[in-house]
Amino acid sequence: MAELFLDNIYLLLLLPFWIFLIIMLGRFFAVYVNKIVMYVLTVIPTLLGILLCSIGLLKLSSDKILQTEFQFININDFIINCGLYVDRISLIFALILYLTSFCVLVFSISYMKNEKKSYRFYALMNLFNFSMATLFFSPNLFQMYFFWEIIGVISYLLVGFDYFNKEKSLASRKVFILNRIGDTSLLTAILMSSYFIYNYAPNKNLASLSFIDFNTISTLVYAYATTPLFEIICALFIIGILVKSAQIPFYTWLQDAMAAKIPVSALLHSSTLVATGIYLAYRLLPFFTLENFFLKIFIIIGILTAIICSISACAQENPKKVLAYSTSAQLGLMFFSIGCLNLKAAIIFFIAHAFIKSSLFLNIPNKENNWKIFNLVLFLINGLSLSGLIFSGMLAKEIIATDLNTKLTTIFSIVSFLTAFYIIRIALYLYDKHGFEKKRPNLLESAGILGLLVLNIGFYIYLHNTATYKISEPFWTALTAWVVVYILYVKKAFWKVPILYPLAYNGFYLDKFYMSICVKAYEITSKIFNFIDTRIFSNYKILISIPNIVVKLVSFIENKIMNGTINFISKTFKKISIYYLKIQNSSIQRYNIYAFIITVVTLVCVLFSYFIVILLGYLRG
Repeated sequence: MAELFLDNIYLLLLLPFWIFLIIMLGRFFAVYVNKIVMYVLTVIPTLLGILLCSIGLLKLSSDKILQTEFQFININDFIINCGLYVDRISLIFALILYLTSFCVLVFSISYMKNEKKSYRFYALMNLFNFSMATLFFSPNLFQMYFFWEIIGVISYLLVGFDYFNKEKSLASRKVFILNRIGDTSLLTAILMSSYFIYNYAPNKNLASLSFIDFNTISTLVYAYATTPLFEIICALFIIGILVKSAQIPFYTWLQDAMAAKIPVSALLHSSTLVATGIYLAYRLLPFFTLENFFLKIFIIIGILTAIICSISACAQENPKKVLAYSTSAQLGLMFFSIGCLNLKAAIIFFIAHAFIKSSLFLNIPNKENNWKIFNLVLFLINGLSLSGLIFSGMLAKEIIATDLNTKLTTIFSIVSFLTAFYIIRIALYLYDKHGFEKKRPNLLESAGILGLLVLNIGFYIYLHNTATYKISEPFWTALTAWVVVYILYVKKAFWKVPILYPLAYNGFYLDKFYMSICVKAYEITSKIFNFIDTRIFSNYKILISIPNIVVKLVSFIENKIMNGTINFISKTFKKISIYYLKIQNSSIQRYNIYAFIITVVTLVCVLFSYFIVILLGYLRG
């Protein structure tokens, strides 16, 4: 059966790309594409992905790897291959992608039915699924980076889907620009690693940074690079990971991305796009385990992000921003688990979070709509799960909390309390603001939401039968938070702490720092370079005169000083040689005269010196 998966994996990857081309080319050539046909074409690849990835997980053993490659770039002996790399981790990430994507697309059929350019939405969603799946199955870092960039571009297009809206257009640009920081950092680290392998490793084929040889590659880079260079490479990798996963200090882009439509937020920014950072961290773990310092960085950043973003979520009034901060906070817990080398717990929590957070997004009411009882109930159920009180969220958090020391357990419990606090708070806030809407829920939208709930419960049943866990402090703190919020709500005792509330509401002013200080610094730098370009380089007269002056100065130095000095020395020695030849005339009488003159001059100098010495001694005495 594993061979069945490998034989059909190219169909699995290329089918959504073909559907993207069919939809876009059909619109380009003004060919009418029936909406029902477009819906079916979009959903089929996700169903095929679910089927094949499930078969692969069932039949592929934990230690088996399926790999197929072909040569893509060959420059002398530098070779980069493209192909596929299939193991259980890539299958898990791909399966979660297809499961959440299927539910979100089913929801979108009804949600996007009145959208004039829905064809572009479905085309981009297919292209996104193709790029994400190919990234997960990439055999080396070069191919992975290529699709990493494509995903960034697609995210920009999906966030800015309503590009005529200035707010959403600006948000998409901020998302794209901030992600370029991480992409540049990641590319630099890849090129530096490949450089060391290519120049120093005995096997130059390793320069393509293949995942199957990554333990060897990380050891070789560690051996050949100096300690500061190796630390720089690891730091660049970490920056790329943190930016894509919206961790501190780069979490601000995820709040801007919430300007996207609800299905886009549910898919891109809760379970798939941000998951690429977790996936890359897992693949690059052989680098980070060589220096425990980097594992501590993951722990520290994960804890800080979880606490800061949870506090910020507690002060927000926009439900999408609450869930955006929540995503960064929960990903912080995953990085915390990776830093503790509790990889199984990180993957389990990633899966649970994908199902829960996607469902939370899909249950949020639109600005113009009120809560439906159906959506409110499901929002509360998923909120309880994210808080760690029921279903897969509870077991995932309890598995992370296993074997933690007292300090880390306390921090984890605080994050659990804050998570439960902001989830129930925003639910009650929206209920007070909008109230209920007496309207029957849409069938397709309900099917998508219930599908995610079924996945949540199904994963809970699987963990309950296979995982080892125990109910600990995070569970009780989360339960306490729900009780506290309910009491505060009943007594109308919510208050805004004077200093903490403005900090939390503004995301600790990190976004304002970027938009004021960093943007102004960029503007000043741009003006300086613009001045140099327009006033100096564009003024050709100055450019011509400067080289002429330099040429004349160099010519003067060469002709008058350097050549003149050489000529003077040569003429002087020539005259000396002439006088010396005149002296050498073989006359003994002249030789005696010369000797007498030299002797007299020497004696006179000696006597004069002796006289001066006596005189100086007399004067001192």
